[in-house]
Amino acid sequence: MIIFDQVTVQYDDTAQPALREVDLTVEEGELCLVVGHTGVGKSTLLGTVNGLVPHFTGGTLFGRVTVDGRDTADHPPRELADVVGVVGQDPLDGFVTDTVEEELAYAMEQLAIAPHVMRKRVEETLDLLGLADLRHRALHELSGGQQQRVAIGSVLTAHPRVLVLDEPTSALDPSAAEEVLAAVTRLVHDLGVTVLMAEHRLERVVQYADRVVHLPGDGRVVHGTPAEIFRTSTIAPPIVDLGRAAGWSPLPLSIRDARRAAAPLRTRLAAHRPVSGRPRPAGGRPTLLKARDVTVSHRGFPAVREIGLELRGGEITALMGRNGSGKSSLLWALQGSGPRTSGTVRVTTGPEGRASGDPHAMPPAEARRSIGLVPQTPADLLYLESVEQELAQADKESALAGPENEDARSILDRLAPGIDGTTHPRDLSEGQKLALVLAIQLSAAPSVLLLDEPTRGLDYRAKTELIGIVDSLAAEGRAVVIATHDVEFVARAADRVVVMAEGDIVADGPTTDVIVASPVFAPQTAKILAPLPFLTVDQVTSALAETTAHTGSEAGT
Repeated sequence: MIIFDQVTVQYDDTAQPALREVDLTVEEGELCLVVGHTGVGKSTLLGTVNGLVPHFTGGTLFGRVTVDGRDTADHPPRELADVVGVVGQDPLDGFVTDTVEEELAYAMEQLAIAPHVMRKRVEETLDLLGLADLRHRALHELSGGQQQRVAIGSVLTAHPRVLVLDEPTSALDPSAAEEVLAAVTRLVHDLGVTVLMAEHRLERVVQYADRVVHLPGDGRVVHGTPAEIFRTSTIAPPIVDLGRAAGWSPLPLSIRDARRAAAPLRTRLAAHRPVSGRPRPAGGRPTLLKARDVTVSHRGFPAVREIGLELRGGEITALMGRNGSGKSSLLWALQGSGPRTSGTVRVTTGPEGRASGDPHAMPPAEARRSIGLVPQTPADLLYLESVEQELAQADKESALAGPENEDARSILDRLAPGIDGTTHPRDLSEGQKLALVLAIQLSAAPSVLLLDEPTRGLDYRAKTELIGIVDSLAAEGRAVVIATHDVEFVARAADRVVVMAEGDIVADGPTTDVIVASPVFAPQTAKILAPLPFLTVDQVTSALAETTAHTGSEAGT
């Protein structure tokens, strides 16, 4: 179905090719998972399948890519639209209509599909993706996760033979992600659709993959079965890391298989209790933000309902909940730029607690030092012509006065190393854009930092770096709030979890208490080792090291 024959892609402004001599065949009805660290060329590989590379992106393509017998060098994207459906990293970039129902029908209109068939497919897709209640809603009013489902649905209605999905579950809550992946799997198994999918949250998709394509970072492609690739790859989901730590062979790829193998491991860990080992400031945790009866309404519809919330210095809080539960509306209301129908917000200026006030009424410079927010679409904050200019402007606005504040370039190099300063921000991958905006906001070192879906587009290595950064901010006495659907990230990063539903807070407590009690929010390690209270692979490896050391000391005596 898809054949790469000695494919090399060279962009004019780069010294090394993005792809180098790729030979790959993806068969009909195969679900192929594309993995690799941020910026290694995954989007380029996907873009060659429908002709976006090089017809739209520029650069030079050597070799040949054929899809259902059509050479993409000779067929631009419009001539492949009946065969290849593409969902990009940012759904807003692909929308061309105003409402959900219109967007689902648009691709079929362009393919001249009969009206009665169009109506039937629209209804099927609305039900399949849980969009029936949103059919008449304006696209710009939807949450990021709802927009993602609409983008996927707009492709599915055309019934393409090949689906190219770039981070399809990045903005979805766990339940919605399972629904989408189940729908994609049905297309593969029942209709023989070929799927090429790039995804950083491997824990969600690895069990569905027939084959894995790994991009190590030098332009080459290595491919094989999931068990073959993940045995030695530098990037792997937590279930594989746990299998490696426990010495399981073969490595499990599903929770069911892992639980079957985990009985001896649970026995070894039964006497241990996990510790986070996260440094925190000595003494009590001061309240840096206090919100009372905050209500947010959009066109008369309440998105946030009289919420009260306190954020304490030295604490990392995860804000969770299904798509459309009000997480983003709450963050914008707390930051001061978003609408607030009623209620009060008071935030401390500086970690020393010198003064406090409503961020909505503060001068911009003071507000930026008090509370920072990274939105779901980070590119909204990028407006200059190069990465270097963005970083320099961030340092200028932050008015760095001493070595205690890290400059924006250093933060960026920790999150996503190797980004050329002369690159235009719009030419970065979604993960690199996010890393750049994080660096810009973190350079001001605000006392309260709000992150809206910060792990979208980030690989495991970049997430680890992000955890290191937010840990250091919390250790300095700052409050950090992370709105996310990434349960694995929450298990590693958060001290506290707040769960929202329909604009209300329905759960608020320590991370272990909240996420282990929920089958939806529990991370892979917790599901495998339940009822033991382990959340992460790091906790398991630390406990195993203690067990080994204790056994060795007993043998020595």
